[in-house]
Amino acid sequence: MTVFKTFFKVVKAYRGTIIFYTILLIVFGGMNFQTNDNSMTFTNTKPDIAIVNKDSDNPITNNLIKYLKKNAKIIKLDDSESKRNDALFYRDVNYIIYIPKNYGKTISEGKKVELSIKKTPDYNAYLAYIMLKRYLKVQNIYTKTNTDEREIIKNINNSLDNNTKVKVMSKLNTTELSNMNSYFNFASYSIMAIVIFIVCLVLSGFHEESIIKRTIISSMDYKRYNRLILISGIIYTIITWLVFTILGFFLLKETLFSLRGLIYLFNSLLFTMCSLTIALLVSSLLNNKNAVNGIVNVIALGSSFLCGAFVPSSFLPKSVLNFSKILPTYWYINTNDTLAKLEIINLNSLRNVFSNMIIILIFILVFIILNNIITKYKRKIG
Repeated sequence: MTVFKTFFKVVKAYRGTIIFYTILLIVFGGMNFQTNDNSMTFTNTKPDIAIVNKDSDNPITNNLIKYLKKNAKIIKLDDSESKRNDALFYRDVNYIIYIPKNYGKTISEGKKVELSIKKTPDYNAYLAYIMLKRYLKVQNIYTKTNTDEREIIKNINNSLDNNTKVKVMSKLNTTELSNMNSYFNFASYSIMAIVIFIVCLVLSGFHEESIIKRTIISSMDYKRYNRLILISGIIYTIITWLVFTILGFFLLKETLFSLRGLIYLFNSLLFTMCSLTIALLVSSLLNNKNAVNGIVNVIALGSSFLCGAFVPSSFLPKSVLNFSKILPTYWYINTNDTLAKLEIINLNSLRNVFSNMIIILIFILVFIILNNIITKYKRKIG
């Protein structure tokens, strides 16, 4: 009981640190929830374009301009090339289309005419490119088989008016899944920081020379003493996990009461236990309390940046992700990201999830073995 009381007495002394990392999770988790989309609808974006028309009043040319006005926002600029270049530079327009002289007449004769364009290197310019390309492709098809301007225009407009209807077949609430995924991904930093920081501080106190000498001369068996410390660490770790689980219920509500949510919880429990084994290994290697804060920053913060806790892994370079595979945080977050994308949950779809969990278990075993080897080696030296 003395070991338990001492362990949790030290934990209580650092409750401010625990509260700090918990608040971090609430604040940043809440920010992620607000930035996620609240709907599954599509929004049509219209690029800003300018048209330089050097053709006469021709029906085919006019129809092209009408199409552009319908699908883009037309920006009027002064008839000066320097003004147009300035508009592109300052992003007042994304795309400038130059319609040459006799364009409509040449098209009606079945000949191909290249339109000159200027553009900005961004997404809106690409939208304008796709929009114009679609029109020209349809126009080229009908001008090859018909020379009547009215028929050409009629056929072009009929084809372009046949818009494709998009029907969302997925029944998954992507916003809720994204919120849950963001919460558990960011929780990896808070959990690892709290577990490693507190456990290392507690164990560094137990590893002080005066404490070790008192333990040696006491009636308590050394193996029982180590076992009690380990059990105390496990109890603290489970309490930490329960706190984040309860917090998750408040933030995510009924989303967590599902099979997918239970898998998220079990994955986080495995990761929390892995954090404990890391803390035990670190405490065996280092007994300096002043260095604990630096170790936490290196391990917890470094892992979070490299593995996708703060920035989605899809945005990280492939070289960074390949390197991060040597860290347990990568496999934990990879499981979370996989769960967020699964349409159907069954044994077949969960193969990758199970593989990642097995890898985390291997990490736990490796850290335990290394800790035992180091502890045994230090005893021989002592």
